[in-house]
Amino acid sequence: MKTIVYKISETEERVWLKAAGDVLAAGGLVGIPTETVYGLAANALDAEAAAKIYAAKGRPSDNPLIVHISDIAMLDGLVTEIPDTARKLAERFWPGPLTMIFPKRDAVPYGTTGGLDTVAVRMPSHPVARKLIGTTGIVLAAPSANTSGRPSPTRAEHVYEDLNGKIDMILDDGPVGIGIESTVVDMTGSVPMILRPGYITREMMEAVVGEVRVDPAILGENKDKNFQPKAPGMKYKHYAPKGDLTLVSGLDEKVVEKIRELASEKLAAGFRVGIIATEETKDLYKMMVQRNSRLIVMSIGTRKDEDTIIHNLFDVLRRMDGEKVSYIYSESFEEGSRGKAIMNRMLKAAGHQQIYV
Repeated sequence: MKTIVYKISETEERVWLKAAGDVLAAGGLVGIPTETVYGLAANALDAEAAAKIYAAKGRPSDNPLIVHISDIAMLDGLVTEIPDTARKLAERFWPGPLTMIFPKRDAVPYGTTGGLDTVAVRMPSHPVARKLIGTTGIVLAAPSANTSGRPSPTRAEHVYEDLNGKIDMILDDGPVGIGIESTVVDMTGSVPMILRPGYITREMMEAVVGEVRVDPAILGENKDKNFQPKAPGMKYKHYAPKGDLTLVSGLDEKVVEKIRELASEKLAAGFRVGIIATEETKDLYKMMVQRNSRLIVMSIGTRKDEDTIIHNLFDVLRRMDGEKVSYIYSESFEEGSRGKAIMNRMLKAAGHQQIYV
């Protein structure tokens, strides 16, 4: 299969819309930009098309897909019940990076929901995604457009790197805006329950609907092999770079000192090593870089603006892959309103390898 890439800025809207629409109508796969990450889109109501997503990504079949809509009216055809709390959240945060889980209608195949009687739905705000759904009338299953377990794609180049030859088309609209996947909240219980933290925080939702709970497994490691996830990413290792990633947590000066020590040990053993720092700390590793060309230091952003850390997270992990490092040591990011979202991704990327100092 030849994967065709359309650069949105260079292609007339009617051209890419028709091309992508034809692929989706035929049951094919299209990499599309959203405001969170690039998604791998197929007809959500076509079980065979959904199966192609799992095959292309190498994704476990019990890991549910998120269904994307462009208009609130589309929700009625997908779910059997919409609680008042869900309507209030949709009114406030849709279109945007919030996914809600509902009881599904029979029209949604189990191949899309990972065998569950619930379906995860969101309305993206990215104009390309919304235009594609609205014009074709096709509701799209669209998990992140990467090989399962790898860092999510924030650029079309990342999609091409992982899925070239496995999917029909990629719509390239440059870097995404946010950089991590949507918040996932289960609306099937009496109180909304966050299953995956994201850009929309618990505090933001509680300001709209009152109490919102957080699944205690979010920052833990689920060891139950029979666990059936309601949301993407709850069961399996995700976001992992090729190098062995370890997070170091604690007081700032002790974290830097420990990272220097760990990196020095691996460099002395002949390995190529990466350090993920911030704008505030990157210069503290400068002398080490000057002494050793096998050490790569990258800034993930500034702690003064956690959105920069979110935006750069997956891109930095992929750039580390490009540097062919064997070991990566990163500072931790527990603080801030979106610290849970950042650490959820980084802990999964590290396989829960974390050192406290």
